[in-house]
Amino acid sequence: MSEQTPVTVALTGASGALYGLRLIDCLLGAGVPVYLLISEAGRLVLKMEHDIALPSRPGDIQATLCERFGAPAERLRVFGPKEWTSPVASGSGAPKRMAVCPCTTGTLAAIANGTSDNLIDRAADVVLKERGQLILVPRETPFSEIHLENMLRLTRIGAVVLPANPGFYHRPTSIDGVVDFVVARVLDHLGVEHGLMQRWGE
Repeated sequence: MSEQTPVTVALTGASGALYGLRLIDCLLGAGVPVYLLISEAGRLVLKMEHDIALPSRPGDIQATLCERFGAPAERLRVFGPKEWTSPVASGSGAPKRMAVCPCTTGTLAAIANGTSDNLIDRAADVVLKERGQLILVPRETPFSEIHLENMLRLTRIGAVVLPANPGFYHRPTSIDGVVDFVVARVLDHLGVEHGLMQRWGE
């Protein structure tokens, strides 16, 4: 799949908003257009963890983040939680690649059960039904039996469950190094080239 094909990125209210920000940064840096979905809880976590206060309107969020990432508006499009006319809401327009990063266990459950009450859940549902690539990055510990059953269900229907569990064999010396380990794995699964870290054996 061409790297120019858009990737849908969803930020939910799980801790670890930095994973999502870094993923967006890397995708845009690689020339990959991003369709961004962010929940209200996701905006709250960004404020709590990084003092990033995003406005509530999608257009204003888009302008703020385009400035932050130095990206033109056509490369980073933001859609609201009930924007059912957006491309991601239909199989005829949705990108075939999506990452929910970070992913709450509530979002995980909604996707596993096909509830589609908001655009994040619907976009994930579309990717699954169109046999696209869905990557979920849960940031929770410990996992309950309910969480694990939902992960197993999603894995069986083709999603990739990629918990935010960084490795340390690359000897990170900063938080950025820890974050990049997880983001590198997401980019690998999306088929996007990157230079975040050396590969095993290099």
